[in-house]
Amino acid sequence: MSTPAPREPRGPVDSSRIPRYAGPATFARLPRLDEVGTADVAVVGVPFDTGVSYRPGARFGGNAIREASRLLRPYNPAQDASPFALAQVADAGDIAANPFNIDEAVETIEAAADDLLGTGARMMTLGGDHTIALPLLRSVAKKHGPVALLHFDAHLDTWDTYFGAEYTHGTPFRRAVEEGILDTEALSHVGTRGPLYGKKDLTDDEKMGFGIVTSADVMRRGVDEIADQLRQRVGDRPLYISIDIDVLDPAHAPGTGTPEAGGLTSRELLEIIRGLSSCNLVSADLVEVAPAYDHAEITSVAASHAAYELTTIMSRQIAAARG
Repeated sequence: MSTPAPREPRGPVDSSRIPRYAGPATFARLPRLDEVGTADVAVVGVPFDTGVSYRPGARFGGNAIREASRLLRPYNPAQDASPFALAQVADAGDIAANPFNIDEAVETIEAAADDLLGTGARMMTLGGDHTIALPLLRSVAKKHGPVALLHFDAHLDTWDTYFGAEYTHGTPFRRAVEEGILDTEALSHVGTRGPLYGKKDLTDDEKMGFGIVTSADVMRRGVDEIADQLRQRVGDRPLYISIDIDVLDPAHAPGTGTPEAGGLTSRELLEIIRGLSSCNLVSADLVEVAPAYDHAEITSVAASHAAYELTTIMSRQIAAARG
């Protein structure tokens, strides 16, 4: 018996007929998940920022990114692809996590991610603070085993605790290594910079298996060489990409909780992501957009474009797998 052909994906609202500023702000004006039933890529928000150590406000990041994404268009010339025609991408709304109990919130996020991944979708998650990466990685590892990780961030996020708390936005990747859900042969931070608590931060991080590409490395060596290095480190392993928007310099992303001078430009970030298009990207997150500190949507626009590039990579790979 022949397998029925997959139905034509439902794409964004036609902006030549309905103005971009009209209607609900789903990501890239895509349909909601409940409007299409199932999706190949689910864009989901996690409005949670109880794990922050400095400026709060990332709980509003997902909706700010959705608003800024109204201007995204259906053809991506940088990757020569129409991602929303290649695969069904839909906005899955938000995961409602308890803002008063981090442990419960982590469990809720993991369970909701399990449900979405269980439908066969890949996830493009909009945070929220970086605490959410841990439950997302737990869920992805249940499906794929320990995954490669490329972590774009000004900070290591491999510290042990803050005020005795094990689950914060500065600890998710230490916990993930301890839990065995990361492939320690294929881990790298990208864009790190700024002061640390001590040199032990770096030696501990190295023991966990992380390589480091600093923002200065990107500036000196260029995006093509960096992307090639990252592709070689990841190989053909299942890859999870986690982007803290503070990987960008505050000139390009002022709306974030822990800004550090000397970061990547938005152009550098987008070009590195595009250089990873051959990697087996199984899911991704983009976190720490705090719109209260933004102006002219600078941070949200950069975040929406980064999420668009990640979504394009996943859609292309889904379409290629279907032949």
